[in-house]
Amino acid sequence: MKNKPNKQVLRQRHLPERSCVACREKKAKKKLIRLVCRDGVVKIDHKGKETGRGVYLCPVRECWDIGLKGNRLEYAMRTELILENRQALVEYGKSLPKKGENQA
Repeated sequence: MKNKPNKQVLRQRHLPERSCVACREKKAKKKLIRLVCRDGVVKIDHKGKETGRGVYLCPVRECWDIGLKGNRLEYAMRTELILENRQALVEYGKSLPKKGENQA
């Protein structure tokens, strides 16, 4: 009986994936922006740890426009956005780069 060298198989670590509610692309969870609905108010969850119903959007302006236009975001969150809340999210979306722009 021969002794086998102690070789550890390097396994690739599992990266959680989520899909954008606007474009439906699957991406790594860390590359998307999470929005969370808590007590009827939708907020941006920068750490991804807040409790409440969460949805994800790509960090590009086009996805935010699609998500906020109509009721796609509201349907996914199972809530209605109040006007002030929608305006705050639209302003944040305008600060994001367009698709294809370099993100520094």
